[in-house]
Amino acid sequence: MEQKITILGIPGSLRKGSFNKALLEAATELLPNDAVLEIFGLDGIPLYNQDLEKDPPERVRQFKEKIKAADALLLATPEYNYSIPGVLKNAIDWASRPHGNKVFHDKPLAIMGASMGMFGSARAQYHLRQCFISLNAHILNQPEIMVPSAHDKIDVNGRLTDEKTRGLIGELLVALVAWTRRLKF
Repeated sequence: MEQKITILGIPGSLRKGSFNKALLEAATELLPNDAVLEIFGLDGIPLYNQDLEKDPPERVRQFKEKIKAADALLLATPEYNYSIPGVLKNAIDWASRPHGNKVFHDKPLAIMGASMGMFGSARAQYHLRQCFISLNAHILNQPEIMVPSAHDKIDVNGRLTDEKTRGLIGELLVALVAWTRRLKF
């Protein structure tokens, strides 16, 4: 039996009713049998301060350890002002420091996102891809999941009800597991 692939899901929003956390929750239901997914919220990570990077706050240490322990990452980002949310960029900055820290190095990574707008986080996802170039993460190119009008596809209980999107997330997870096996094993 093959080893299960461990995936760390990171929602790029702190909002209680986050559409992007809902995408990750749906992903936990749609996983292939040979994978597990844990969601790590970014709440409690303070603003990045280089003075603290050699002795980071406990929540930052936990985040970095979760990244190190995971075989792959799955990020779900909203789009704010044509880009990624500050809270997500801040967490990436913390995790990648001090300079030379390699938590993202060679890490397989997939991105998806939802927004209320008609572009479904497309611009944010492209900016997020740029952030990982210098960190040498291996970003899965397809399928791309950009969920527009998320408020029409996620119910008041935070459940993704759109079957097409659920199918795409299932495809993304299968592709991420295969990508991870190809790169890591």
